Amino acid sequence: SDKKARFGEDQDDQTAIFIQNILKFRRDKPTEEIERALDRCGFVLTEDLVLNVLRRHRSDWKPAYVFFTWACKGGGGTGYLPGSDCFNEILDILGKMRGFDEVSQVLDEMSKREGLINEGTYEILLNRYAAAHRVEEAICTFYKRKEFGLELDLVAFQKLLMWLCRYKHVEVAETLFNEKGKEFEQDIKTWNIILNGWCVRANVRESKRFWKDIMASKCKPDQFTYGIFINSLTKKGKLGTALKLFRAMWDQGCNPDVVTCNCMIDALCFKKRIPQALEVFQEMNVRACLPNAATYNSLIKHLCKIRRMEKVYELLDEMEQKGGSCLPNEVTFNCLLKSLKKPEEVPGLLERMEKSRCKMTSDTYNLLLKLYMEWDCEERLRYTWEEMERNGLGPDQPSYTIMIHGFHAKGRIKDFLRYFREMTSKGMIPEPRTEILVNSMNIKWKEDGGQAEKLAKGSDNLTVDLSTDV
Repeated sequence: SDKKARFGEDQDDQTAIFIQNILKFRRDKPTEEIERALDRCGFVLTEDLVLNVLRRHRSDWKPAYVFFTWACKGGGGTGYLPGSDCFNEILDILGKMRGFDEVSQVLDEMSKREGLINEGTYEILLNRYAAAHRVEEAICTFYKRKEFGLELDLVAFQKLLMWLCRYKHVEVAETLFNEKGKEFEQDIKTWNIILNGWCVRANVRESKRFWKDIMASKCKPDQFTYGIFINSLTKKGKLGTALKLFRAMWDQGCNPDVVTCNCMIDALCFKKRIPQALEVFQEMNVRACLPNAATYNSLIKHLCKIRRMEKVYELLDEMEQKGGSCLPNEVTFNCLLKSLKKPEEVPGLLERMEKSRCKMTSDTYNLLLKLYMEWDCEERLRYTWEEMERNGLGPDQPSYTIMIHGFHAKGRIKDFLRYFREMTSKGMIPEPRTEILVNSMNIKWKEDGGQAEKLAKGSDNLTVDLSTDV
């Protein structure tokens, strides 16, 4: 069927959905009972099947961990042992949900088998430790590379700096760069990582300081150095300076790459200078700097905002005709979905998305949930939720946040409570705005318990506990 073609459903998918349901309907049962249920099914475990199941639980670590532990024991007597990909996947899930005690247990298990820990493991650990602001653990992971059987080289050092900078620990990254960088060869990429870190922090003063340091160093700036600095200037609204530097790149023969051109187009569009953005777009074609989907997406996003829909669909047609790196992607269709005014327009756009071989993602599903909530389309809201779950793409924390705030705005307190409790039972941490909402509801209920009972009829306990077992 079309649906199967869209999601690539095969035998592994069907078995994974079956396992997903076993875990879902027994999530509150003891681990031993869940393992016995899995044993009775007699699945033949493979790496692909285990990965499929784990990826369906990216935002629900407890059932994922129960299943993975069961698979590590031989998976119902099949003798199967997970490989590096499965170990890395569970590490990523646990790290994302801040289950760092379990991360340590999985690492201990991996160290018992030679060759399981690889570069993918290393990057996942850096990413999840840095994201959780566990900077010391991230740095220790770098120094443990020899224990893991990995080289302590420049590339590994650059990855450490990159993940620290990604999560705004730029001061730490620059200190490491100054102290440890001397042990490796001078490389402009390492300088670029720190410069980009200051750009991510939108700190123009530090970006300028570090730019001067690069100019005074033995390393010659490349097109990425210029691109990063231009990005930093545009983020702070210094469009004139950015444009001068952009033009200077062409004049000096250090031609901007597509990323830098996209940055200029996006900045010009943001300042509502769309004709000038279109000029840069045309110049790219003349100077053989070929645009990609991100180039078109910048234009489409801003043209949608000012309702230039004829031009938007003209660009979309062009993307589909060019194909390759210009083919419309998730970002393209999400921009178009946001521009829709009524639910009847959704199926046609999703059909076009399918024809472009653009797969649904959790972000697209969450956008549909938000739209259907705003349009008060309960049937489509429920169908989207179920389809997202069936295809292993959620629900995640943003999905629950949409439902919680949407139902609260509609005065549907029972549904608001149900989704909040379900979210926290999965170890998801509420957004600050959700915490504020729940706290205000708790105060209101304490002040007027009788009225609250009428509003939330059928709920077992009106006061909501904000603590989460992560």
